[in-house]
Amino acid sequence: MLTAYGKPAAVATAIVLAAAVGACGETASTSSFKGESHNVAQTIADFQSDVTAREQKKLCQNDLAATVTARLARAGGCQAALKKQLLQIDAPGLTIESIAVKGTTASASVKSTYSGKNRIATLTLVKEGSRWKISAAH
Repeated sequence: MLTAYGKPAAVATAIVLAAAVGACGETASTSSFKGESHNVAQTIADFQSDVTAREQKKLCQNDLAATVTARLARAGGCQAALKKQLLQIDAPGLTIESIAVKGTTASASVKSTYSGKNRIATLTLVKEGSRWKISAAH
């Protein structure tokens, strides 16, 4: 599991999610995805937009899974944990390479570019009610 500040996954999950997509400011495209894959892509695009706008409240309420926000709550609060980290992220941008949906879980391969280097990350999402939410980044 991811760790930061010596707290197991409590702060790190959301922070690494934000850092995993930090890059050059391009907007994630959702147009090539259909059905549930489109809904997953929209969650990622919303997440990117909320990171760019430094909207930690929206990130905690709309974009991150309950398991993530619960861990962050135990570590001092979701919004507080994200606020410091969002100040360090400069113009996040990403390309959604692929999405795989299986029931109420999904994974998305995303590519970001920073200082001329490509970085690939896998985001894991879960369906909570009618919304997809990000639960991890690898």
